[in-house]
Amino acid sequence: MDIITLKASPRATGKTAAKEVRNNKQVPCVLYGHDSETLHFQVEELALRRLVYTSEVHRLSLDLDGKSYDCILKDVSFHPVMDMPLHADFQLLRAGEKFQLSVPIQFVGKAVGQIEGGEIHFLTHEIEILVLPKDIPDHLEVDVTPLQIGDTLHMEDLSFPDVEIVSPPQQSVVSVTTKKVADLPEEGEGEEGLEGEEGEEGLEEATEGEAEE
Repeated sequence: MDIITLKASPRATGKTAAKEVRNNKQVPCVLYGHDSETLHFQVEELALRRLVYTSEVHRLSLDLDGKSYDCILKDVSFHPVMDMPLHADFQLLRAGEKFQLSVPIQFVGKAVGQIEGGEIHFLTHEIEILVLPKDIPDHLEVDVTPLQIGDTLHMEDLSFPDVEIVSPPQQSVVSVTTKKVADLPEEGEGEEGLEGEEGEEGLEEATEGEAEE
C-alpha cells in the first residue's frame, strides 16, 4: 500500500474556531490513538476530498507541526445538504499493533450461476478486519466464479493472508438465485380489448367520438 502525505496545521477548539476553519476552506480534524494525546488540527478541504470520495483505504503520513504521524482516515462527518466534509477523525497507527477497520470488497469473475441464467446479489460491500499497519489492504477481492444457482457466500467462507476477519461469520456476502420472470399472460388473455366484442364496441365508440369532434 502506498503512503500518502497529508499536510496539516494546528487549530483551536470550540464551535467558533471550527466555523472559522471551515470559512477558510479547511476541515477541522482530530487524531487519536491508544495511550496517545488527542491532537486537533485542520487540513485543506480539497486535500481531504481525494481521501473521502473513494472506495479505497489509504495509509497516511500526517505532517503536523514538524512531526510525522502514521495514521488512517477513520470517520468523516458531512454537511446534510451540500455533501461537503465538516469534520474528520484520524486514527494513529503503531508498528506491530493490530487495529480494526472496514475495507471495501471488490468482486471479481462471473458466477457459473449467472452464465446458467441466474441473478447475482451483492449483499455487502465492506469487510471488518483486524490487521497490522504494514498489512493494510486497499481492498479485498472476492472471486464469485464458482458460485452456482442457490449458493450463498458468507463471511466464514472467506480468508485472506495477513488479515483476520471480525465481521459476523454468518453475514451473507453474495448469493446467486434463480432469475425472477414476470408473469406473462397466457395466449389469448388480454386480447378481448382488441379483438373481442368489448374491443369492437370500444373501437366503434372511439370512432363515433372522433366523428363528433
